[in-house]
Amino acid sequence: MRALGASTWRQVESFSGAVLAVPVGATEQHGPHLPLSTDTEIARALAARLAAAEPDLVVAPALSYGASGEHADFPGTLSIGAAATELVLLELCRSAAASFPLVVLISTHGGNAGPLAATVELLRSEGREVRAWTPSWGGDAHAGRTETSLMLAIAPGLVRLDRAAPGNPESIAALLPRLRQNGVRDSAPNGVLGNPAGASAAEGERLLATAVEELRELVVGVAA
Repeated sequence: MRALGASTWRQVESFSGAVLAVPVGATEQHGPHLPLSTDTEIARALAARLAAAEPDLVVAPALSYGASGEHADFPGTLSIGAAATELVLLELCRSAAASFPLVVLISTHGGNAGPLAATVELLRSEGREVRAWTPSWGGDAHAGRTETSLMLAIAPGLVRLDRAAPGNPESIAALLPRLRQNGVRDSAPNGVLGNPAGASAAEGERLLATAVEELRELVVGVAA
């Protein structure tokens, strides 16, 4: 994998026509059993697997902070808000455009959706090739079976299955108004939206493989 952070400027100079993938995550609570870095770990893993399949891709250091205000009632959550997230992404991509013809933002945190969309719209109006991609995992919304399976595949040592417990089983569509108004803790005191029961590394690997194929189609389609 070609990692931007481990490269010298001379090496980057030789990466002619390379695509830059930027993992965009968050630092926020993921229930009593998953680490605060869950979204960032997943975004970083997707970028690394994409780079293994696409040798012309370069992986940037992950952006580990985003808009996570709905999780602010849980200790450890660090949010920079929507406006700051948009500004960071905007200036980062403008800077990256000097070295890379295409930037792909791989975001695995739902709270970043608004800033991502606004960033891409503005940058493309400036004539810059930037795309944003967010996985559609299906399943439960937060710290449930889906994310637990992904983390068991990516970093099982960070998963505390003995502390896993079900949370609020309602759909994200039904919960969203309350989450926006009162935050996650009002609807799910343990921070889980879903149920981690039945999670497995095998399921996580299947989810990752499907997501990487979607990313490859996006990268190849835009870069062609």
